[in-house]
Formats: sequence, C-alpha cells, structure tokens
Amino acid sequence: MELERNQITTWEGYVNWRNKPALRSSHGGMFAASFVLVAEIFENLAYIANASNLVLYLNQHMHMSLSKSANSVTNFMGTAFFLGLLGGFLSDALFTTYHIYLISAVIELLGLVVLTIQARSPSLQPPKCDSATTLCHEVSGGKAAILYAGLYLVALGIGGCKGSLPSHGAQQLDENTPSGRKQRSTFFNYFVFCLSTGGLIAVTFVVWVEDNKGWEWGFIISTISISVSFLIFLAGSTTYRSKIPSRSPLTTILKVLVAATLNGCFRRNSSNIMVEEYAVENKGTEAPTNTLKFLNKAIENNTQCLAMKCTVEEVEDVKIVLKGLPIFVCTIMLNCCVAQLSTFSIEQAATMNTKLGSFTVPPASLSVFPLVFILILAPIYDHIIIPFVRKVTKTEMGITHLQRIGIGLVLSIISMIVAAIVEVKRKQVAIHSGLIDTTKPLPITFFWIALQFLFLGSADLFTLAGMLEFFFTEAPTRMRSLASSLSWVSVAFGYYLSSAIVSIVNRVTGNASHKPWLSGANLNHYHLERFYWLMCVLSVLNFLHYLFWAIRYKYRGKGTTTE
Repeated sequence: MELERNQITTWEGYVNWRNKPALRSSHGGMFAASFVLVAEIFENLAYIANASNLVLYLNQHMHMSLSKSANSVTNFMGTAFFLGLLGGFLSDALFTTYHIYLISAVIELLGLVVLTIQARSPSLQPPKCDSATTLCHEVSGGKAAILYAGLYLVALGIGGCKGSLPSHGAQQLDENTPSGRKQRSTFFNYFVFCLSTGGLIAVTFVVWVEDNKGWEWGFIISTISISVSFLIFLAGSTTYRSKIPSRSPLTTILKVLVAATLNGCFRRNSSNIMVEEYAVENKGTEAPTNTLKFLNKAIENNTQCLAMKCTVEEVEDVKIVLKGLPIFVCTIMLNCCVAQLSTFSIEQAATMNTKLGSFTVPPASLSVFPLVFILILAPIYDHIIIPFVRKVTKTEMGITHLQRIGIGLVLSIISMIVAAIVEVKRKQVAIHSGLIDTTKPLPITFFWIALQFLFLGSADLFTLAGMLEFFFTEAPTRMRSLASSLSWVSVAFGYYLSSAIVSIVNRVTGNASHKPWLSGANLNHYHLERFYWLMCVLSVLNFLHYLFWAIRYKYRGKGTTTE
C-alpha cells in the first residue's frame, strides 16, 4: 500500500533538483517547461550573435581569406552542434539534463570571456593591414591559439546546452496522457520559436552593435546573455523533474551489436527459430520482434558469450535507434544548405546595396527575414494548422514528424534554386555596371538575397521541430537525450559537409586552364551559381533517398493512433 501511494504522489524514475523523488503535485508541467523556453531565448542569442557575423570578423579583423573564414565558421558551428552528442550522452548516462545545462552554460561563459578580452586588446590581435600595399597578416601563433581556445570553449558549452535543454523541457510533460503529448508537441514548436526570438535579437541589435561600436561589445552582450540564461534556468529549479540517468546508452548499443555478431558466428540458426525458442523458455515474457532479425541473436544463451547476453528490452531499444538512423542521415543535406546562410550568403549580401534610406543594414542581419517568418508561422502552425489537420485526419499527431521533415527538405531544394538564380542576376549586374573587378557595392538591393533566406528559414522550422520531436518521441526512455541530440549532430554534419563540398569543388574544378569555382580576387570572380546548382541536385537526390526510408518507417508507442 505504501509503495502504491508513493507511485501516485511521485513521478516514477524522476528526481527534483535536490536529487529527491519528484512530486506530481509540484514538479513538471508546462510551467516548468516555460523556464526552459525563456532560457533558450538568451542562450541562442549568445550563440547567434557571434555565429551570424563571425565570418566577417575572421576576414576583416583576423585577416583570414574569404574561403578560410567560411570554413573556419562552418568548422566551429559544426563542432558546437556535434558536441551536442556529448551533452546528450552525459545526460542519459551520468548526470541529469539539469546539471549538464548548468555546467555547459558556465563553460560557454568562460569562452566568451576569452574572446571578449582578445577583441578589446590590440596586442592580442594581428597587426593592422598596411594601407599602402593593402598587405594583411593573418592571425597566427599565440594570438591564433587564444582565438581558437575561446571559440572552442564556446563550442563545448553550446554543445552541452543544445544536448540537454530540449530534452529537459520535454521531460517536464507527461507522455502518458493525450493532453501531455499535445503539450510536448507545443513545447517543441515553441522551442524553435524561442530559438528564433533569440536569433532575431542577435542579428538585429547585437550585429548592429558589433558593426558600429566594435566586436568587443558584441562579445560582452553575448556574455551577459548566457549569464541571464543561466539565472533564468536556475530560477525554475524548484519546479523541474529530471529523469534519473541510467547506464550508458552507447554501451548498450555496442553490447547488443557485439553480442549479435558473436552469437551469429557461434550459432547459425535462423532468427525465427530463436524467437520461438525464447517464447517457450520465457513464457509470459515479451518475445523479440522480427524487425532487424540479426539483432535477436544477442539474446541467445551461448556459453561462449554468456557475459555478453542481452535482454529483449535492450535489443528492442537498439532496434528503435537503428531504424531512426536513415532519417537522421537524410537531414544532413538540408543542414548543409542552411550552412550557406552563415557563409556565402552573407558574403553575397556584403557586395550588394544594403541601404534602407539613410540606414545601412549589416549583411549578417539578413537572417531577420527567416526568423520573423518563423515567429509568425510557428504559432499559426501550432494553434491553427495542427488543430485543423487533427480534426480532418482524426489523429492525435495531425501532421506526422516525418511529413514535417519532408516538407522542410522540399523547401531546401527550392531555396537552392532561388539562390542560384539570384547569384546569376547579381553577377550580371556586376558585369554590366563594370564593377566585377572591384569590391564596391553593386547597384542591386540585398532584398534579393532575402528570398533564399526565407525559404531556408521555413525549411529549418519544419525540419528542426520535426526532428527534435521525432527523435525524442521514438527513442527509448533511457536514450532520449542522446537521441534528441542527433538533431544537433545533423546540423554539425551539415556544416562539416559544407566545408568538405567547398574543398572538393575547388579541387575538382581547378586545373591549369580554369580557376576553381570558389576562388578569385573577390566574390564576383567566384562561380557561386554553379555551386548552388550542385547543391540543388544533391538535395533532390537526398529527398528521393529520404522518401525511400520515410515511407517504410513504422512509428512506435503513443501519439500515432486515433483519439
């Protein structure tokens, strides 16, 4: 009786911030998740304020070439998001999402302090360019070490924050009730909304400060912002419930794969026979499914591999993870397209007329277009589109996670088509105006670039929210933080792939008679339109690949059935 009473009054498997059992009456719920949403606004503000304008900082202040600046930015952003996997792993295996976020925010704060000190100290920066010869010395030696130390401390902090914060917010909502599952869907929509809110402040106010008052002020604002995020998150401590970390999810995955392989070598009977044997020997216990049958061998009782024997639950958990990996792979190409917003698209805008009346718009502020669209679309999607689709389809989800991701992939294809067409027009203006060999602003408005920003921003809304909810919902409970972090790892691989494609394109297209597509005295000499067409073709092939897996995917658990 006492045990039943405790289960009624406490959240089983959850603890509060003092590591005591979380109470149903005072822990969890949308109020607790709201602290996470507000904290995300300031956390993303700190990140975007630097990332959106970093390519120009490295080029103009650290004297890196355009290509090296672009690759340095994509490598930094890719590393930051890839480290989200570390944050998710630690949240599942060793610490709670609550503690991982607090630790990560402090690490990011330290990195921003290092960057601020360097930006304020001329002695820690490379010498100014020679005005007579326009000769510039790229940052090197100890100064470069300080730059990269600051950047990658920030990257480590960002990874931990991204890997823990979405899962921590989703943990506050009860998945065992229809209302709780709908609240969780709303949470992920508004998580992207809050990402965009922080980003909007960053690419308008903070970028203007960086361009007009100095980069050190941009770093100072970012430092204050992550501190505010830390304090807001900490203020909600008494309302949180946190999933108790269990054994390492990576260890479980590795154990099942190794056991299945070894048992397959020692005993070559079919999986169907093995399942029947298991059902006879373990009456009343759930038998393994017939999907990914080769993994069922991991539960065989072979004396040679007794220490590696796995439970049915472990095997089924690994199956769920493996079935989601093709979806993860198919989202990488979209994020490779999104990476262009932080690199070549910014450099394109910098060559164009960015004036609005007497006001000059910083090129990095072009991100305002997709962000404003997301801020408008996210509430409409959650409060109008989804309720309508639920009524029409009579399903709890309305639009499935995979459908959302698919819409985002289509929008990314459209964005690359638009980007290629706009670049052709920009080059034509440069040729006809006689400015192709100069760095003077071209007589064409930067609003043309806003079109590709708009489509890619829309794609990001559909895909990121869909990915976060898909991986969190479909993943086994013990692996949810790790699975959710795959959304950020996809972003990381997208940035890495962008760097790789740029390098490969230059290597393949450069020879004795032709210059590489992405090189030249200035951007007007680049063949950027060809690069965008290549990205479009790759995106179409990737979408076809996605359809192959998405059509065959079968959802698990709740949230997919009719009410």
